[in-house]
Amino acid sequence: MAKKLRLGVMLSGGGTTLLNLLDRIDRGTLDAEVVVVVSSLSTARGREHAERHGIPTHVVRRKDFASTEAFSDAVSAQLDAAGVDLVCLAGFMVMWHVPERYLGRTMNIHPALIPSFCGQSMYGHLVHEAVVAKGVKLSGCTVHFVNNEYDAGPIIVQKAVPVAYEDTPDDVARRVFVQECDAYPEAIQLFAEGRLRIEGDRVRILPKAP
Repeated sequence: MAKKLRLGVMLSGGGTTLLNLLDRIDRGTLDAEVVVVVSSLSTARGREHAERHGIPTHVVRRKDFASTEAFSDAVSAQLDAAGVDLVCLAGFMVMWHVPERYLGRTMNIHPALIPSFCGQSMYGHLVHEAVVAKGVKLSGCTVHFVNNEYDAGPIIVQKAVPVAYEDTPDDVARRVFVQECDAYPEAIQLFAEGRLRIEGDRVRILPKAP
């Protein structure tokens, strides 16, 4: 039996992305296992989901460290100790400096079609509010590798949704979330199958082995 991809999930909130990944794993459509969860908040509900599934969970709070570097080292130490193959950011709302050893092994999902509506000030519901205010006709989600610039890593998977004139930000958010639930597991599975190759600023998706 092939070794499952060992995932480390980093979160700050409710854990809906974590629950989606666990659901896909249970269904047998994602060849992975979540071996550790790192939360930036002791109050994050995502911790409860992890603990209920028996996943080791660690709280690493930025305010407990004198610098971003010290905080980042503490986060990375938890990932190292768990033997993580791939890090999945799932609404982690604190700057983590990705060390060299995790570049090309860290993913994030953004609720818009990068390079639109992204960057340091664009996260969560603010993205959908900006989409509606601008009047664009398409939005969506983007799974990308993470580097140490906001939303600037190579793009892996994108999925689009229509935006109607009458839509509210909540309407767009619901539609995008449906696509997020497919896009993130798809990108992780491609990584598990060894089918992602970073070439400069782009990702080549290799054909599936026969």
